[in-house]
Amino acid sequence: MGGGFYGKGRRGSRSRRLCYWSGRPEAEAVEAGWYPEAPETMAAGRSLSRSERKAAARAEFLRQEEQRERRRQPATERNADETRFLSGCQEIVRDLERLRKKRERLQHRLEEVCDEPEELKRKVSKLSEVVQGAKHLIIYTGAGISTAASIPDYRGPNGVWTMLQKGRSIRATDLSEAEPTLTHMSIASLHKHKLVKHVVSQNCDGLHLRSGLPREALSELHGNMYIEVCTSCSPNREYVRMFDVTERTALHRHQTGRVCHKCGAQLRDTIVHFGEKGILQQPLNWKAATEAAGKADVILCLGSSLKVLKKYPHLWCMSKPPRHRPKLYIVNLQWTPKDDLAALKLHGKCDDVMKLLMDELGLPIPCYDRTKDPIFSMAVPLRPEEEGSHSRKPVALPANLHEVQLGEQQQVPAGPPSGGWFGRGCAKGTKRKKMS
Repeated sequence: MGGGFYGKGRRGSRSRRLCYWSGRPEAEAVEAGWYPEAPETMAAGRSLSRSERKAAARAEFLRQEEQRERRRQPATERNADETRFLSGCQEIVRDLERLRKKRERLQHRLEEVCDEPEELKRKVSKLSEVVQGAKHLIIYTGAGISTAASIPDYRGPNGVWTMLQKGRSIRATDLSEAEPTLTHMSIASLHKHKLVKHVVSQNCDGLHLRSGLPREALSELHGNMYIEVCTSCSPNREYVRMFDVTERTALHRHQTGRVCHKCGAQLRDTIVHFGEKGILQQPLNWKAATEAAGKADVILCLGSSLKVLKKYPHLWCMSKPPRHRPKLYIVNLQWTPKDDLAALKLHGKCDDVMKLLMDELGLPIPCYDRTKDPIFSMAVPLRPEEEGSHSRKPVALPANLHEVQLGEQQQVPAGPPSGGWFGRGCAKGTKRKKMS
């Protein structure tokens, strides 16, 4: 996959451990042939890259595990000598049995489960009552709400991490063609009708803001791929673009290659990768997220595995006694670490659940209207000298929209847009670190 934030930042001890699955260091494993060459690579006469070798090692490990599973002899087929031998290795047998059960448990957690239609309707009816009765409802969203926009999730059957762990390649995804889904539009409608107070999102795709959800009602904890900022200006100056600004950025490397129109300092993206700590007040908006969590009586989680959010205890009010914490409702096809704490778990696709919920509440779901997409009114156009600074496809202007009023009161002529995503001032900071 090409540049950009999607699928990046997954480095660290976990990936490095892949080199040692054979029980040998990487150099020794390569020499021993632990990393099999892919046929297409051998035909091309080139060596595999480090990441390709790791993926191949993972695939080979899984293949060998499957072979061991097929060769495993059922207890009923063991002869007397085999039974006697195993009885003398009870500790090893217990360890192997424990590992087998752990593998089965992990495999079960990856499986997608769907409630029967009638069961799902019953659960949604109960959720509808909770939404109507909530005093301060907040919503946490994950990649699962954007899969209907053809944006892959991370831990689903065809998710980014799932495919990497299987040693498979990730197909390139043009996020510029994505539009807010039924779930995005439903959430914006719930906020408009004052049933939802705040939305905390782990997604970087910008679809919440493009749905019309007010910026003050949104915290994008992992950034927004359409926003680049100048951290030298105070308050930080944001530049919303109509293209993915993360083309040249990566883990611990955030400069986009463009400069601030006011002070000339290097601009940076807003993405928070694994292993990084987000320090920008916008679009992360941690202050509003924690304030909303502190007031919440109900939390609705949509399409999130919660494996990242669970590491943020202040979002779950863990300092409060259990009986004073907000009630938790989860919509996800897979297991999450918070399932046992949930008042209700709905196994269904987010769009299906939200359509049923909006019907129960008697609220319309607005259709996405490209002519009203905030990105066009918020975007800051590139200067002439910046025109060649990216190769990403911009969000297409509506056919009947010939010119758009931009955030800095500038006009964009008809034709292909040259600018980028969202934004409005990052916060003041008492002391700013220089960021690369």
